[in-house]
Amino acid sequence: MSSPAGVVLAGGRSSRMGMSKAALEWHGSTLLRRTVGIISRVTGGPVVVVRAPGQALPALPPHIEVVDDPREGLGPVQGLAAGLAAVADRAEIAFVSSTDLPFLHPAFVRRVLRAMLDGADVGLPLVRGYPQPLAASYRTALAPVAERLAAQHRLRPAFLFEACTVARLGEDALRADPVLAALDPELDSVVNINEPADYQAARERPAPEVMIQRSGSLAGGGRGPRLVRAATVAGAASAAGLQFGGPAVAVLNGGQVRAEQVTGGQGPDGQVVMDGQVVTDGQTPLVTGDTVFFRSADRAPDPQPV
Repeated sequence: MSSPAGVVLAGGRSSRMGMSKAALEWHGSTLLRRTVGIISRVTGGPVVVVRAPGQALPALPPHIEVVDDPREGLGPVQGLAAGLAAVADRAEIAFVSSTDLPFLHPAFVRRVLRAMLDGADVGLPLVRGYPQPLAASYRTALAPVAERLAAQHRLRPAFLFEACTVARLGEDALRADPVLAALDPELDSVVNINEPADYQAARERPAPEVMIQRSGSLAGGGRGPRLVRAATVAGAASAAGLQFGGPAVAVLNGGQVRAEQVTGGQGPDGQVVMDGQVVTDGQTPLVTGDTVFFRSADRAPDPQPV
């Protein structure tokens, strides 16, 4: 089976918010940048952002693809059709998300994608009393079905679910995954932001708690790991108190990320190289449970923390 893809729906009028939710600031990044980064950490296939025609988007990594929803105002089923069609020739399944899930965790994405292993067409979480169609997994072959429903103005996701096989994941089933239960016990992955009060309440929460450790010339007398609050790799570098002008290497959960000229307090300067993918900012997102290990790039690799 091909690697799963990711689809992020960034369109919509955002009438209750009063501005584009995709561009809302999030700990030095944006909601859209964070969402595509989280999904990219899980999926090995393409990640596509579906926007309304002419919609301006905040800066995105170069590997993120952008497609236009051909018919504005028809809701998520039309966006779903456009997104699934854009990746159908490269992936059999895709995780589909709205742009406004600031607490989305990779463990949640992995669990929802695994619901497809038994042959279902949709992996649909049922959390906090509601189905979550924009935090769900879909077979990309459903693109024509979704397109037909949109053309018929049958715009509720429930109509799509009536036309296919759905694996419904209740809260007990989701928390049966021990990793998800440990890292997102309240299933905050599905918390979305619809109006300014929602955004304010979410933004007031602290950044994720992550472990950082410095070594070699970057240790500064403190080699031991410590917990900090950081939502991005650049934020973790700043929290580590890095004061250096040359490249540093950070090991993120066993995968190498190179942060060049990230200076404490200056934010996302330079480049980040993650799993062979180069991005031009330091906004690679971090989540609860991450470990970031910093060392000088001009020395042999240090043992990774356990």
